[in-house]
Amino acid sequence: MPNIKIVTDSTLDMKPEELKKYDITVVPLTITVEEDNYEDTITISPEEFLTRMQQSKELPKTSQPPVGRFLEVYNELGKDGSQIISIHMTGKMSGTVRSAEQAAELSETDVTVIDSGYISRALAYQVIEAAKMAKAEKGVDAIVARLRDIRLETKLYIVVDTLENLIKGGRIGKARGFIGSLLHIKPIAHLDAGELTPVTKVRSHNQAVKFLSTQIAEEVKGKQIMKISLAHAGGYELASRVKEKLIELTGFEDVEVVTTTPVISTHAGLGALGVMYWAK
Repeated sequence: MPNIKIVTDSTLDMKPEELKKYDITVVPLTITVEEDNYEDTITISPEEFLTRMQQSKELPKTSQPPVGRFLEVYNELGKDGSQIISIHMTGKMSGTVRSAEQAAELSETDVTVIDSGYISRALAYQVIEAAKMAKAEKGVDAIVARLRDIRLETKLYIVVDTLENLIKGGRIGKARGFIGSLLHIKPIAHLDAGELTPVTKVRSHNQAVKFLSTQIAEEVKGKQIMKISLAHAGGYELASRVKEKLIELTGFEDVEVVTTTPVISTHAGLGALGVMYWAK
């Protein structure tokens, strides 16, 4: 059976040591802050970016990896006859998965491209599982089927302090219905079919903590919790409070907290928090 290698993009909020552990190759998106160009999480850290975003007079611009970059990676990884599974952020928010598909068509390497339907650690759930299965010498069909199951077992909520970045960046999707008199209102949405769908609105962090923790605790009741993750854009205090409440309500203690990638921070805005889980 041919060796299988895993490729993804930089929006999965995995640390370098994790990527190395699972032998995962990342093709980064790019981000422009005023006149400076960066490779997402590669040449600027999530923390450094938040400082730059606050100082910038304009909303940073993000770009998907070009087809040629994916093609180079696929051709290089496939030199030894390996197959590739390339798993990416939702195609409803970025053209990244389309670039990957075009490169796969051009490459002589056998590449299977997957739209994860998610971002952040919810994307990482699929990528890590694929890497584990590849190491265990499972075939492409088995891995693809498993990723489909994980996608159905995953849910991601996002609460934002401001809609300004989402609106300017054009990533608001069905959540456009939230626009209006939103002074002091914090919208909560979830990724549904790959795009943001409105769930509710709250007026304070206290209400956000209560809604997110009780809603998720109810949804995972009677299920086996595999992962719970929080990714924030300068919202560590809110993330910590939600984590504490989730542990209290679910009994699941291995809740991970990360600062999200610059690309996600750009569109979600300062103070945003993503809360996601995988339960079956």
